[in-house]
Amino acid sequence: MARFTRIEVAGTMKKTGIIPVFYHSDVETVKQVVQACYDGGVRVFEFTNRGDYAHEVFAVLNKWAAQALPEVIVGAGSVVDAGSASLYIQLGANFIVSPVLKEDMAIVCNRRKIAWSPGCGSLNDISRAEELGAEIVKIFPGSSVGGPKFVAAVKGPCPWTDIMPTGGVEPTEENLKAWFDAGVACVGMGSNLFPKDLVAAGNWAAITQKVKETFAILKKIRK
Repeated sequence: MARFTRIEVAGTMKKTGIIPVFYHSDVETVKQVVQACYDGGVRVFEFTNRGDYAHEVFAVLNKWAAQALPEVIVGAGSVVDAGSASLYIQLGANFIVSPVLKEDMAIVCNRRKIAWSPGCGSLNDISRAEELGAEIVKIFPGSSVGGPKFVAAVKGPCPWTDIMPTGGVEPTEENLKAWFDAGVACVGMGSNLFPKDLVAAGNWAAITQKVKETFAILKKIRK
C-alpha cells in the first residue's frame, strides 16, 4: 500500500521540482544512488521498470526506503501496461509514471488512489489524461515533442495543466530556465543527473554534489 496520497505526491513533485529517474539491476547500487540524491535534497525518486526482475529490485528498495529514508516518495516509471502497474502498486509504489497513455492503467491507479503520470505527445493526449484523473502529465521525450515551446503553447489555453518533461532535461541553468520559464511543474532527469562513470566508480559524494548544484540552479530560477 502506498505510504503517500496522490495529492501528497503531486504536491511534493511540484515543490521540489526535480525527480531523478534511475534504473540499475543491483539493488545496493540503487540504494546508494537514492541516498546520494536524498543527501542532495531529493524527496521524490522514480525507479524505472527497464530490466528483467526490475520489480524485485523495486520491492527491496521500497522497503528499505520506508525505513531508512521515510521522507522519500518512491515510485515506478517506464510502466507500460495495467498489469505491471498493478504489480508495482502491490509492492507499495507511491506513484506510477508511464511513457504512454493507456486508459486501463488509469483505472488501475485510480482504483487504489495512486498518482499516475502518463506520457503525452499532444494536447489531445494531455486533455484525455486529465479527464482520466492525471494530476501531472508527462511529456516524453520532452525535447522531441517540442521542448519548452510545446509546454508554453499548451499552458496558453490550458493554464491549469501541470507538465513534467523527461528526456532532454539537463542540469544546467540555461536548460532548466527554459523549461521552468515555459511553465513546467517539475522535470524528470536521468543520466544527466548521475553519469554512468560516477555510478560505476561508486562516487556517491560526486552525485550528491551534482544534485545539490542542480537544486541551487532551480532555486535561483524560481525566485
